[in-house]
Amino acid sequence: MEHLSDYSHAYQILLVFQLVSSIFVVLFLFYKSAPYGKFVTKGFGPVMPARPGWVIMEFPAFAVILVMFYLGRGWENPAMVVFICIWEFHYIYRTFVYPLRLSKGSRPMAIAIPLTGALFNSVNGYINGYEMFLSPDAAVKYDLSWFLTPYFIVGTGLFVAGWIINQHSDAVLRSLRKPGETGYKIPNRGLHKWVASPNYFGEFMEWLGWAVLTASWAGLAFAVFTFANLGPRAYKNLQWYREKFGDEYPSSRKAMIPFVF
Repeated sequence: MEHLSDYSHAYQILLVFQLVSSIFVVLFLFYKSAPYGKFVTKGFGPVMPARPGWVIMEFPAFAVILVMFYLGRGWENPAMVVFICIWEFHYIYRTFVYPLRLSKGSRPMAIAIPLTGALFNSVNGYINGYEMFLSPDAAVKYDLSWFLTPYFIVGTGLFVAGWIINQHSDAVLRSLRKPGETGYKIPNRGLHKWVASPNYFGEFMEWLGWAVLTASWAGLAFAVFTFANLGPRAYKNLQWYREKFGDEYPSSRKAMIPFVF
């Protein structure tokens, strides 16, 4: 049991670190946009192509939690099997499919972005994996009755709805450019009618749903950090659209959450 105590100490430290770092992340990103996509600027060091950058950034989230699942013998628990399937459903797409769907002309990203993203995803995979698969009370908490709890039912519904919103919103953005076209256009379909970054809203909904369906501190920390990371960028996107398109861009649109923010 001594090795499990070591995992527990690391979990506690990293959980607090992630929650506290969310405060600094949200403050920094309201001040300075992360250098990828339309916000790539000089001053953040060397850059790299977007496709391998996304793979480097997301791969630890795909891999680390699988190690924790194996160490905790999660395959013996039906609820844990469902948890890992839900998590990997997202990260197999994000790691191996999404980068291939980026256009060949996608702007590069500063190397600092995939490196810091990989660090976060390693920490996040660890704390979620520990709480679900290795913590002392995980097997008792997540028994078969968990599938009938409001946590699992509501949380899974939020996750699925968020995934659909994220996928549809990304598809709308991809459809704006015909082959060979460059430049930016105003999206006007789906939740783009209401907010500047509905894809970010969808991703936030996914991880809010994850926090609910697992009823875990690690899930909550992930949802908080997701908003800290994406909320400021959504606000910057809204400002960018308004500056670029002026009166053409609807003034009623919010940044990320319809009617709220």
